[in-house]
Amino acid sequence: MENLEVGDVVLCTVDRIEKTLVFVKIKGNGEGSIVLSEVAPGRIRNLRDYIVPKKRIVCKILRISKNRIDLSLRRVTQKERKEVLEQDKKEKSYKAILKKVLGESSKKIIQEIEKNENLYDFLEESKIDSKELEKITGKENSKKILNILKTQKNKKKKIKKEINLTTTKSNGINLIKKIFEIFEGINVKYISAGKYSLETETEDIKTTDKNMQKMIEIAEKQAKKLGVEFSVKEK
Repeated sequence: MENLEVGDVVLCTVDRIEKTLVFVKIKGNGEGSIVLSEVAPGRIRNLRDYIVPKKRIVCKILRISKNRIDLSLRRVTQKERKEVLEQDKKEKSYKAILKKVLGESSKKIIQEIEKNENLYDFLEESKIDSKELEKITGKENSKKILNILKTQKNKKKKIKKEINLTTTKSNGINLIKKIFEIFEGINVKYISAGKYSLETETEDIKTTDKNMQKMIEIAEKQAKKLGVEFSVKEK
């Protein structure tokens, strides 16, 4: 089971509908629920127009409380939905690679990996550091798996966010430049008065997006200290 956080976008399968509450199985992470108001914006006349049992849906985590996970369907963007489904597709191809190399033992090894994290993240990390993969599959099999993974072409995808920075201070330009230093490895572009875009390309959307979000949180704190107004444009 991987560690889930509020704001994560996850793949789910609808399990059952009880009155106005939808229960889903979160891939690799037990059960979650969606209240009627988080299914779709506006008035819902027939819940089954949006959700039916066994259907796969992409949800966003709103709250985590002990064994309870509250989800939203309506807050997931089209881009987020596409990324999660593409990752799931890639994970299936990764399972096929493990089966090809490891044969009958692949099922047991995949289960062992998924006790701690999802297979996609594990193998993406193994491309950088193969120690854990070697422990589980052996050095020779690890080498075969990584050779196959490296021959696959990974498309780089763009992550883009928009921020607003304004100040009336006389040294405002220097203060804003100081805040920009936080965004290491990120391309900062001027849009219009007080508006800037943060852009980067990556093969690992999930990790890069989280790292960018951390930078934004640090930048917001720094802006507050410097007396600069800071906000993020929600998309």
